[in-house]
Amino acid sequence: MAGRGRTLLKAAGSGAAAGLVGVAAMTAGEKVEQLFTSRPNSYVPARTLLSLLGQKPDDDARPPVWNHAMHWGTGAVLGALRGVWAVTGIRGPVANTTHTVVRLATDQTLENATGVGAPPTSWPAGETVVDVWHKAVYSWVTGIVCDAWIAPVLESRRGTVSH
Repeated sequence: MAGRGRTLLKAAGSGAAAGLVGVAAMTAGEKVEQLFTSRPNSYVPARTLLSLLGQKPDDDARPPVWNHAMHWGTGAVLGALRGVWAVTGIRGPVANTTHTVVRLATDQTLENATGVGAPPTSWPAGETVVDVWHKAVYSWVTGIVCDAWIAPVLESRRGTVSH
């Protein structure tokens, strides 16, 4: 593999590890929040993954292993993306905020495409705030770790104007 490809692949791997750090932070935050709100665990991630794999889980299905697989797997995959951003110079608070939107959009796209979830516009406002907050924690922690671990060695100055 050529130098640029190898650097991108290494950044993606480091980003995936950073994404796992972000998931750990998000999970810890969720557990603290649940102590105060008594909100139960969500098993929508598990049902989404099972649906993507061709199964038809009931709305009351609560398979914890599948839940963890989706929770941590999505965090690693989107962490890899953030790692590629970091190595190419897409970094800092703007990147972290944009990554939060990517995380939310990924979850919502998969949940709604499989028919497992409902659009956030149909949720109670409090649940939307909680979901956005937790995904922001994930993306900001992932981004901070990526930016610390990955130097922007592939940052380009080409194309800084639109023409």
